[in-house]
This record gives sequence, C-alpha cells and structure tokens, in this order.
Amino acid sequence: MYAPYIEKYRHEFENESDSLTSSELATRKLSEFLTENNVLSEFNKQQKIILVASDFDEQTLSAVAWLNKNSVNISCYKLIPYQLDGDTIINIEKILPVSNYDDYYVDLIHSASPLAKKKSRNFTRRNLPRIDAMLDWSIVREGDVIQAKDRDSEGTLLANGNISVDGNEQSLQTWLQSVFGWSSVQTYAFSVHKESGKTLSQLREEYMEKQAENAN
Repeated sequence: MYAPYIEKYRHEFENESDSLTSSELATRKLSEFLTENNVLSEFNKQQKIILVASDFDEQTLSAVAWLNKNSVNISCYKLIPYQLDGDTIINIEKILPVSNYDDYYVDLIHSASPLAKKKSRNFTRRNLPRIDAMLDWSIVREGDVIQAKDRDSEGTLLANGNISVDGNEQSLQTWLQSVFGWSSVQTYAFSVHKESGKTLSQLREEYMEKQAENAN
C-alpha cells in the first residue's frame, strides 16, 4: 500500500536513493520507522483477537484452531439469547481455544431430572448441558448413530457419552479431532445425530427452549 503512494508522489522522496524501486524504498522506510521506535522485537506480539457470533462455520473454526496452535491469541465465543419469564438471557459459550470441555460445558442443574430442570431458573454463563445430561434427559440415547458433520465417519453412542467407532471406544472430542485433523473441534456443532439429521448442538438448544417455554 505504501509503495504505490511512493510511486505516485516520488517528488516527496527527492533525498532518497534513486536506485531503489518504490517497493524497496517503502520497505526501507517502514523498517527504519520500526527500528527508531524500538518495536521490531515487540510488534505484533501481544495482540488479542476475540470473535463473537451466533455461530461459526467450519472454515473459521479450522483457521482459529490453526492460529491457536501457532501461538496466536484468538478466541471464539458463541452468544445465544433466550427468553425466560419476560427477560432476555444471553448464554455465552466459549468455543475456542479448547483446554478441557469441562471448563465451560456445565450442567444446567445438578439433577438429571427433566422435571427438576423445568423448575430451574438458574440460566447462567456456560450453562449448556454435556452429553451425559443429554443421555439422562433422553435428548439422545445409547445406540444412536453419530456422524461427523459433512464427513463419512460415524460411530455408535455409548451409555457413558463416548462413541464406538469400528469397535474402538473414544470420546467425541478425540474422534472428531482425528476425523477433521484439527487440534480443537466444537464437539456439539460437528456431531450429527443421524436419525434426526441435527447436530447435538441443535438438539440440546431445542430441548432447552422447549423446557423454557413449558416453564412459562
């Protein structure tokens, strides 16, 4: 961007070397500026990027996962509004970076009873139910076939929330990481319930919305 400017207004740089091209001169002047301000060792080292959306496509998540792996401080947060007793509740779900899903996938309530959940009003940050609660509430069932989104790989859901793929038991997270080749995967958005054709994320959101409507 600087080089075309120099090319157009070359008269402003009369004291610069005539042997340099506009691109070479632009590079030299920018380097001199950074050196004079002592920022060469620090420039672009401490940036933080936060992406916020109602959802993220797999290309974005793949790029963010790669950047995380290469020490770029970038994160994704999913915001979902819910209407509850006339109030709007914003659920904030951290998607990436991933350390341990237990850090931010927390049951809505301690009990697995749908009736107890119906009575609950404690909608808080990071409140999305995990796969064990989804099994307890019959959102999904043991033996259901789970597919990797837009991939051919599939497996059978086990009673403990893991998945059996070709006879090998593993967590949903581990399975999806191997399928997509990513260091981090949004488990519930990339696990598709074969019978319904919906992702686990869609199924649990529908369940939560239905419970909130029934409570009203």
